[in-house]
Amino acid sequence: MEAGGTGSRERYRTQVREEIKQHAWDQIATAGVSALSLNAIAKQVGMSGPALYRYFASRDELITELIRDGYRSLADAVRTAFDSGADVAELARTVREWAKHDPQRYFLIYGTPVPGYEAPDDTTAISSEIMTVLIEACSALPSNQPETPFDAHLEDHRQWAEGHSVPATTLHRALSFWTRLHGVLSLELAGHFTGMGFDPALLIADELDSLVAK
Repeated sequence: MEAGGTGSRERYRTQVREEIKQHAWDQIATAGVSALSLNAIAKQVGMSGPALYRYFASRDELITELIRDGYRSLADAVRTAFDSGADVAELARTVREWAKHDPQRYFLIYGTPVPGYEAPDDTTAISSEIMTVLIEACSALPSNQPETPFDAHLEDHRQWAEGHSVPATTLHRALSFWTRLHGVLSLELAGHFTGMGFDPALLIADELDSLVAK
């Protein structure tokens, strides 16, 4: 009976935490993460502010959980796509579709840092799973490009790619994939292409085609 009661309490706690997180995402989607209010969420779930702190000790703890969930969702999406045979162009489409489905979730993990908030180290571990997929995808590409000064620099700064015994040129290509994709995607989601008339998806494809052709 005791064990069953404990299990029921844990299930209830998990359910309430998920409800709190959903209301937090709704707030972020409406007004951005800077407007996140635990007191407002408490009213929405029918509890007092102090009662909500039994589920999340602070606003920062809630933000951390949302960031972990965001990274986990994207890491799972790109890994599933790659394991299903996606090449670098298809991985770019996977990331873009994920981001466009929920732009505020994208900006929470790749946008402007939240003032006064510092993410714990374990969130970086989840994000590194995404780069692992990109390195694996870039490893499958033919490469005849000459070594650049940055390639030589990467040979001495590979700690971010620990466990990947690939040439520095492959690491460079994975980084370039990431920066080109996010450069275009961030501008698109922020509305900076509005009124310019072109298709950002084609711009991303062109950027990556030129990278793959190297």
